[in-house]
Amino acid sequence: MDWSWSFVWEILPTLLEGVRVTILATLGGAVLAAVIGLALALLRRSPNKAVMRTTSFVIEFIRGTPLLVQLYFLFYVLPDAGITLGPMTAGLIGLGLHYGTYTAEVYRAGIDNVPTGQWEAAKACNLTGRQTWTQIILPQAIPPMVPALANYLIAMFKETPLLSAITVLELMNQARSVANFNYRYLEPMTLVGVFFLIISLISVSLLRLLERRLGRIG
Repeated sequence: MDWSWSFVWEILPTLLEGVRVTILATLGGAVLAAVIGLALALLRRSPNKAVMRTTSFVIEFIRGTPLLVQLYFLFYVLPDAGITLGPMTAGLIGLGLHYGTYTAEVYRAGIDNVPTGQWEAAKACNLTGRQTWTQIILPQAIPPMVPALANYLIAMFKETPLLSAITVLELMNQARSVANFNYRYLEPMTLVGVFFLIISLISVSLLRLLERRLGRIG
Protein backbone atom coordinates (compact mmCIF):
# COMPACT_ATOMS: atom_id res chain seq x y z
CA MET A 1 0.00 0.00 0.00
CA ASP A 2 3.02 2.33 -0.25
CA TRP A 3 2.43 5.26 -2.59
CA SER A 4 5.00 5.48 -5.40
CA TRP A 5 5.40 8.83 -7.13
CA SER A 6 7.76 7.29 -9.68
CA PHE A 7 5.00 4.87 -10.68
CA VAL A 8 2.54 7.78 -10.88
CA TRP A 9 4.76 9.66 -13.36
CA GLU A 10 5.26 6.46 -15.32
CA ILE A 11 1.55 5.79 -15.82
CA LEU A 12 0.40 9.43 -16.08
CA PRO A 13 0.68 9.70 -19.91
CA THR A 14 -1.47 6.58 -20.33
CA LEU A 15 -4.10 7.89 -17.94
CA LEU A 16 -4.12 11.31 -19.62
CA GLU A 17 -4.86 9.59 -22.92
CA GLY A 18 -7.77 7.92 -21.14
CA VAL A 19 -8.92 11.33 -19.90
CA ARG A 20 -8.88 12.63 -23.47
CA VAL A 21 -11.03 9.74 -24.70
CA THR A 22 -13.42 10.18 -21.75
CA ILE A 23 -13.89 13.88 -22.47
CA LEU A 24 -14.42 13.24 -26.20
CA ALA A 25 -16.97 10.52 -25.43
CA THR A 26 -18.81 12.83 -23.03
CA LEU A 27 -18.91 15.78 -25.41
CA GLY A 28 -19.88 13.63 -28.40
CA GLY A 29 -22.56 11.86 -26.41
CA ALA A 30 -23.86 15.19 -25.08
CA VAL A 31 -24.21 16.68 -28.56
CA LEU A 32 -25.97 13.56 -29.80
CA ALA A 33 -28.24 13.49 -26.73
CA ALA A 34 -29.18 17.15 -27.26
CA VAL A 35 -30.14 16.52 -30.91
CA ILE A 36 -31.97 13.26 -30.21
CA GLY A 37 -33.71 14.75 -27.18
CA LEU A 38 -35.04 17.69 -29.17
CA ALA A 39 -36.22 15.40 -31.98
CA LEU A 40 -38.00 13.10 -29.52
CA ALA A 41 -39.60 16.05 -27.73
CA LEU A 42 -40.97 17.41 -31.00
CA LEU A 43 -42.20 13.98 -32.13
CA ARG A 44 -43.91 13.50 -28.79
CA ARG A 45 -45.87 16.71 -29.43
CA SER A 46 -47.00 15.46 -32.83
CA PRO A 47 -50.75 15.76 -33.49
CA ASN A 48 -50.51 12.29 -35.05
CA LYS A 49 -51.41 9.91 -32.21
CA ALA A 50 -49.52 6.99 -33.75
CA VAL A 51 -46.29 9.02 -33.90
CA MET A 52 -46.82 10.41 -30.39
CA ARG A 53 -47.53 7.00 -28.84
CA THR A 54 -44.66 5.29 -30.66
CA THR A 55 -42.26 8.01 -29.52
CA SER A 56 -43.51 7.73 -25.94
CA PHE A 57 -43.00 3.95 -26.02
CA VAL A 58 -39.45 4.30 -27.38
CA ILE A 59 -38.59 6.86 -24.67
CA GLU A 60 -39.96 4.73 -21.85
CA PHE A 61 -38.32 1.58 -23.22
CA ILE A 62 -34.87 3.14 -23.43
CA ARG A 63 -35.21 4.83 -20.04
CA GLY A 64 -36.39 1.56 -18.51
CA THR A 65 -33.35 -0.47 -19.55
CA PRO A 66 -29.79 -0.06 -18.19
CA LEU A 67 -27.22 1.80 -20.24
CA LEU A 68 -24.82 -1.14 -19.94
CA VAL A 69 -27.33 -3.49 -21.57
CA GLN A 70 -27.84 -1.01 -24.41
CA LEU A 71 -24.09 -0.75 -24.95
CA TYR A 72 -23.76 -4.56 -25.09
CA PHE A 73 -26.62 -4.72 -27.58
CA LEU A 74 -25.07 -2.09 -29.86
CA PHE A 75 -21.58 -3.57 -29.79
CA TYR A 76 -22.08 -7.32 -29.42
CA VAL A 77 -25.60 -8.08 -30.72
CA LEU A 78 -25.95 -5.81 -33.77
CA PRO A 79 -23.04 -7.54 -35.60
CA ASP A 80 -25.23 -10.67 -35.74
CA ALA A 81 -27.67 -8.58 -37.77
CA GLY A 82 -24.91 -7.40 -40.08
CA ILE A 83 -24.39 -4.03 -38.39
CA THR A 84 -20.90 -3.65 -36.99
CA LEU A 85 -19.99 -0.55 -35.00
CA GLY A 86 -16.60 0.46 -33.69
CA PRO A 87 -16.23 0.69 -29.90
CA MET A 88 -16.25 4.50 -29.80
CA THR A 89 -19.11 4.76 -32.28
CA ALA A 90 -21.21 2.29 -30.30
CA GLY A 91 -20.36 4.15 -27.10
CA LEU A 92 -21.38 7.53 -28.50
CA ILE A 93 -24.63 6.15 -29.90
CA GLY A 94 -25.39 4.41 -26.62
CA LEU A 95 -24.76 7.51 -24.53
CA GLY A 96 -26.63 9.73 -26.99
CA LEU A 97 -29.70 7.50 -27.15
CA HIS A 98 -29.85 6.81 -23.43
CA TYR A 99 -29.49 10.40 -22.30
CA GLY A 100 -31.44 11.71 -25.27
CA THR A 101 -34.58 10.19 -23.72
CA TYR A 102 -33.94 12.14 -20.52
CA THR A 103 -33.17 15.41 -22.28
CA ALA A 104 -36.38 14.92 -24.28
CA GLU A 105 -38.34 15.31 -21.06
CA VAL A 106 -36.35 18.44 -20.21
CA TYR A 107 -37.12 19.91 -23.64
CA ARG A 108 -40.78 18.99 -23.31
CA ALA A 109 -41.06 20.72 -19.93
CA GLY A 110 -39.24 23.80 -21.22
CA ILE A 111 -41.44 24.06 -24.30
CA ASP A 112 -44.61 23.59 -22.24
CA ASN A 113 -43.53 26.47 -19.98
CA VAL A 114 -43.49 28.95 -22.86
CA PRO A 115 -46.64 31.10 -22.41
CA THR A 116 -49.51 30.35 -24.75
CA GLY A 117 -49.53 34.01 -25.75
CA GLN A 118 -46.18 33.56 -27.46
CA TRP A 119 -47.63 30.91 -29.77
CA GLU A 120 -50.61 33.13 -30.50
CA ALA A 121 -48.39 36.15 -31.18
CA ALA A 122 -46.28 34.13 -33.62
CA LYS A 123 -49.43 33.02 -35.42
CA ALA A 124 -50.75 36.59 -35.50
CA CYS A 125 -47.49 37.74 -37.10
CA ASN A 126 -47.88 35.08 -39.81
CA LEU A 127 -44.63 33.36 -38.88
CA THR A 128 -43.97 29.97 -40.39
CA GLY A 129 -43.66 26.91 -38.18
CA ARG A 130 -39.87 26.98 -38.54
CA GLN A 131 -39.70 30.68 -37.64
CA THR A 132 -41.97 30.15 -34.66
CA TRP A 133 -39.73 27.44 -33.25
CA THR A 134 -36.34 28.98 -34.02
CA GLN A 135 -37.13 32.64 -33.27
CA ILE A 136 -39.84 32.53 -30.61
CA ILE A 137 -40.23 29.23 -28.76
CA LEU A 138 -36.77 27.66 -28.44
CA PRO A 139 -34.94 30.91 -27.48
CA GLN A 140 -37.34 31.23 -24.54
CA ALA A 141 -37.50 27.53 -23.66
CA ILE A 142 -33.80 26.64 -23.67
CA PRO A 143 -32.28 28.99 -21.01
CA PRO A 144 -34.40 27.58 -18.14
CA MET A 145 -33.39 24.07 -19.26
CA VAL A 146 -29.67 24.65 -18.73
CA PRO A 147 -29.46 23.46 -15.08
CA ALA A 148 -31.24 20.18 -15.84
CA LEU A 149 -29.25 19.60 -19.04
CA ALA A 150 -26.04 20.35 -17.14
CA ASN A 151 -26.91 17.72 -14.53
CA TYR A 152 -27.35 15.11 -17.26
CA LEU A 153 -24.04 16.14 -18.84
CA ILE A 154 -22.21 15.54 -15.57
CA ALA A 155 -24.09 12.27 -15.02
CA MET A 156 -23.06 11.15 -18.51
CA PHE A 157 -19.43 11.98 -17.75
CA LYS A 158 -19.57 9.80 -14.63
CA GLU A 159 -21.10 6.95 -16.62
CA THR A 160 -18.32 6.81 -19.22
CA PRO A 161 -16.51 4.02 -17.30
CA LEU A 162 -19.26 1.74 -18.60
CA LEU A 163 -17.71 2.16 -22.06
CA SER A 164 -14.85 -0.05 -20.89
CA ALA A 165 -17.30 -2.96 -21.21
CA ILE A 166 -17.20 -2.52 -24.99
CA THR A 167 -13.41 -2.05 -25.09
CA VAL A 168 -13.33 1.76 -25.34
CA LEU A 169 -9.97 2.85 -23.91
CA GLU A 170 -11.39 5.58 -21.69
CA LEU A 171 -9.92 6.56 -18.31
CA MET A 172 -11.22 3.65 -16.26
CA ASN A 173 -10.22 1.05 -18.83
CA GLN A 174 -6.72 2.50 -19.12
CA ALA A 175 -6.34 2.56 -15.33
CA ARG A 176 -7.55 -1.01 -14.99
CA SER A 177 -5.15 -2.20 -17.70
CA VAL A 178 -2.22 -0.46 -16.02
CA ALA A 179 -3.20 -1.82 -12.62
CA ASN A 180 -3.61 -5.40 -13.86
CA PHE A 181 -0.34 -5.30 -15.78
CA ASN A 182 1.70 -3.96 -12.84
CA TYR A 183 -0.32 -5.51 -9.98
CA ARG A 184 -0.57 -2.07 -8.41
CA TYR A 185 -4.06 -0.64 -7.90
CA LEU A 186 -3.56 2.15 -5.38
CA GLU A 187 -2.09 4.78 -7.69
CA PRO A 188 -4.17 4.13 -10.86
CA MET A 189 -7.52 3.98 -9.07
CA THR A 190 -6.71 6.98 -6.89
CA LEU A 191 -5.77 9.01 -9.95
CA VAL A 192 -9.01 7.99 -11.67
CA GLY A 193 -10.97 9.38 -8.73
CA VAL A 194 -8.91 12.58 -8.71
CA PHE A 195 -9.32 13.12 -12.46
CA PHE A 196 -13.08 12.59 -12.31
CA LEU A 197 -13.39 14.95 -9.33
CA ILE A 198 -11.32 17.72 -10.94
CA ILE A 199 -13.11 17.54 -14.28
CA SER A 200 -16.52 17.44 -12.58
CA LEU A 201 -15.73 20.52 -10.49
CA ILE A 202 -14.45 22.43 -13.52
CA SER A 203 -17.54 21.40 -15.52
CA VAL A 204 -19.89 22.53 -12.74
CA SER A 205 -18.15 25.92 -12.52
CA LEU A 206 -18.34 26.48 -16.29
CA LEU A 207 -21.97 25.43 -16.43
CA ARG A 208 -22.85 27.78 -13.56
CA LEU A 209 -21.22 30.65 -15.47
CA LEU A 210 -23.23 29.71 -18.56
CA GLU A 211 -26.40 29.53 -16.51
CA ARG A 212 -25.85 33.01 -15.06
CA ARG A 213 -25.02 34.41 -18.50
CA LEU A 214 -28.16 32.95 -20.02
CA GLY A 215 -30.11 34.29 -17.05
CA ARG A 216 -28.83 37.82 -17.72
CA ILE A 217 -29.64 37.50 -21.40
CA GLY A 218 -33.14 36.27 -20.55
